[in-house]
Amino acid sequence: MPLRIGINALFLVPGHVGGTEIYLRSLLAALAEIDLVNEYFVYANSETGFGVTPISPRFQTISCPVRARFRSLRILFEQTALPVMLARDRIDVVLNPGYTAPLLTRCPSVTVFHDLQHKRHPEFFRAFDLPFWNLLLGLAAARSSRIIAVSESTATDLAHYLPGTAGKTKIIPHGVDHEFFSIGERRYESPRRNTGPYLLAVSTLHPHKNFERLLQAFERFRKSRPEYRLIVAGLKGFATRRIEDLARELDLGKSVEFTGWIPRPQLLALFEGAHAFIAPSLFEGFGLPLLEAMAAGIPTACSAIPVFDSLTGDAVLRFDPHSVTAIADAMERLATDAAFRSRAAQQGPARARTFDWKLTAESTLQELMSAAKYSSDSRAALSQVKSRALSRPANRS
Repeated sequence: MPLRIGINALFLVPGHVGGTEIYLRSLLAALAEIDLVNEYFVYANSETGFGVTPISPRFQTISCPVRARFRSLRILFEQTALPVMLARDRIDVVLNPGYTAPLLTRCPSVTVFHDLQHKRHPEFFRAFDLPFWNLLLGLAAARSSRIIAVSESTATDLAHYLPGTAGKTKIIPHGVDHEFFSIGERRYESPRRNTGPYLLAVSTLHPHKNFERLLQAFERFRKSRPEYRLIVAGLKGFATRRIEDLARELDLGKSVEFTGWIPRPQLLALFEGAHAFIAPSLFEGFGLPLLEAMAAGIPTACSAIPVFDSLTGDAVLRFDPHSVTAIADAMERLATDAAFRSRAAQQGPARARTFDWKLTAESTLQELMSAAKYSSDSRAALSQVKSRALSRPANRS
């Protein structure tokens, strides 16, 4: 029999949660495409409404009277009202894509952990937030039947900091939206369109994103390359004031632009016109914008951190994120190394094609069905989903 699958989307505030929003939207769209069997119930807050649910007869939105911006009230609703709603709707298994899970629900939970930054780098968190992160994520890990880690690095951190997760964690990486490969094809076919002299970084302005060193390196780089600009696209997070103040102190003026959150079409246009892409983070759980830049064929440099190493192969330049000199040298190579730029336009998309949202959705569905302790009928349904997905022609965009 088909499963009734709940999606706990209470955490989502459109335009305010960064990469987890892209993850949820892309995953749901891929599930709607590959799964022609099961039913999905998306529990959304009042800010999100019906905007996240795919248009499909197998998907429906359950509107919840709570606002995610008030985190304490959202957590209270998740722990008290959501279990009642899941029971009312006879949900067989619930997916929690945003770290936290309803603890008292009778149905099994599958919870996604994007990172364990609060354990690895507590210095990047506000002191009053840490107890809640430790408590809620620890309980979610303990209560969940299955856990999805989006990278090997996150899985390693789960095993180290939350040893109770051993044996129930599955690594399921993100995919890449096809629009980025289309950008790469256009850039490759018409390279003259991509001579705009700006470096692009896409990230929330949080402390671990390492933007202070990036700005210091860019200030050095512009002494020999004054025609270049730096565009930083992403939410204005905890470190925004410090970063913007530093840009003024370095007298970077209009050569640096912080866009804040921007609509998806505007972001895609920035990717299409970028001369190069740079990702200076000290820590990441995955690194989706880096993968998107590779898919778009943009010459890219990134921090030499394990999660980026596992994503990029030989398609990017790497630098020590603690060294301003190393970052500035990477910028110089991005601007001047013609051989690398040509190689990146081909190797980046080739590497990025190994990350596919359909594969992400298929593996996630398998975890959901496993958690639900599905019957032989459910196993047959999974086989049917796979055979239908494989019978479709591949999307070559």
